[in-house]
Amino acid sequence: MTEYAAVVLAGGAARRMGGRDKPAVPVHGRPMRDRVLAAVADAVPRVLVGPGGSLPPDVLVTREEPAGGGPVAATAAGLALLHPDTAVVALLAADLPLLSRPAVGVLLDALATGAGPGVSDGVCLLDDGGRRQPLCGVWRVPPLRAALDRVAARRAEGTGLAGASMRELLGELSVRELSWSAAGPPPWFDCDTDSDVRRAEEWTR
Repeated sequence: MTEYAAVVLAGGAARRMGGRDKPAVPVHGRPMRDRVLAAVADAVPRVLVGPGGSLPPDVLVTREEPAGGGPVAATAAGLALLHPDTAVVALLAADLPLLSRPAVGVLLDALATGAGPGVSDGVCLLDDGGRRQPLCGVWRVPPLRAALDRVAARRAEGTGLAGASMRELLGELSVRELSWSAAGPPPWFDCDTDSDVRRAEEWTR
């Protein structure tokens, strides 16, 4: 499977990092956001949901409604910019500085080989504690859109998807979980604190 889109979520509050623009924090001089976008350089299109900054010209930029409405609202905003026929999307947090194209390829291959009865709606990595990392995964777009619609329909009128959790969204989907066993730094490693950034820099020396 080689054709896919990518939606990178970059709108979090980053409270544990002083509220600054976390995706723009550099790891070895390169913003984490840029590292994630580079890992999906072959995706068409690439969509960033959050503050834009200096980005490659082919990257589309949008914001969730309202801004700061959370990852589910941001996912919906990103999917709104995809062509209706888009089949697969990589859904990624913008604070994954160790993500690589080979790691994305592993996810895409795992989704492709899951065809047939009981097909999964998506594949995401597990961290070293066995926890799902839904923002380090690839998803079939039609069931993901349908799940977003069902979550929105259950919520109070007027609230939309703001504040909805990824756990609520994933409860609507069949998810294949994948442990990372390859050599090298874990692609699922997200940076929530300054110490996480320093650890990522140690891995990428």
